[in-house]
Amino acid sequence: MRHQVDDDGLVQLLTPDGVRVEHPEYDVDLSQSQYRGLYRDMALVRRIDREAFALQRLGELGMWIPCLGQEAAQIGSGRALEPGDHAFPSYREHGVAWCRGVEPVSLMGLVRGTTHGGWNPEETGFHLYTIVIGSQTLHAVGYAMGVRMDGAGSAVVAYFGDGAASQGDVNEALNFAAVFDAPVVFFCQNNQWAISQPAERQTRVPLYQRAHGFGIPGVRVDGNDVLACLAVTRAALARARSGGGPMLIEAFTYRMGPHTTSDDPGRYRPSEELEVWQKRDPIQRMRSFLLREGLADDAFFAEVDEEGDRLALELRQGVVALPDPSVDDLFRHVYADKHAPLEQEQAWYAGYLDQFES
Repeated sequence: MRHQVDDDGLVQLLTPDGVRVEHPEYDVDLSQSQYRGLYRDMALVRRIDREAFALQRLGELGMWIPCLGQEAAQIGSGRALEPGDHAFPSYREHGVAWCRGVEPVSLMGLVRGTTHGGWNPEETGFHLYTIVIGSQTLHAVGYAMGVRMDGAGSAVVAYFGDGAASQGDVNEALNFAAVFDAPVVFFCQNNQWAISQPAERQTRVPLYQRAHGFGIPGVRVDGNDVLACLAVTRAALARARSGGGPMLIEAFTYRMGPHTTSDDPGRYRPSEELEVWQKRDPIQRMRSFLLREGLADDAFFAEVDEEGDRLALELRQGVVALPDPSVDDLFRHVYADKHAPLEQEQAWYAGYLDQFES
């Protein structure tokens, strides 16, 4: 049963208690398997996230960037993408990578130091992680402009955080996209902490309202509500594909873990704040909804947990088995085609290394 809620500017379809509510503009109508699939996605991504955290603590990964608490924003938006769409992530979008078919062990290779990416963006529609804050938004706009010039019926999503919203690249991307009507959706995961700086140090107004200054629509969605994130992103992508131009989505969520495994959030973040957001956990919210609506039972949740156990084991084994990269890999994918100077450098470097062979 649905209950009408007041429209306070935040799009929400599930309350923190898992009660289905209505919104006058955005909605989803899914099958039982699709609702259950969203829960499964979030639960498995969290298991991958926790396993990677443990692997880093064991010394198997150089670092890890947790997405704990942001699963709904990532799975909801990721499942809104169609096969021909492209996503440009920052470095925390493990849930979107999961939706695009990127193997979790490929993400681990990047932070284990065995690859510089590990997946083909043309095959997955998911581009490489970007460490330089905000630069991927410019890449996304450029790609979206190319999509429009090619006449392709697809769209692009650019992911970034509240801290990145302060970067010049993001603002340049928003302006360029608006001027050229690029079919791109800017998806800002406002997890409220840019490393150790709170969101109020990034902006004096809600981030979604910045869109108006660039002449594009902006909307704030409950980032812990997977159904709302799916509905809003699906609508924004459909608008972009039909020639409606760009749109900014602010997913209001919370980073429940550290910024990276080298961070200690206890030094700058009050524990009371975390306790409040733990009660808004996106996975527990979806679980409550499924039980309330009779869409799942204990057997289903046990099955997902067992799948998570198997996935964790495969991940542990896969990370340890990742092969060391070949020296020749340094010269691959630097340029689209080989050329004489590159081949000369490669030959010189091979000769240099031969000096150290016993």
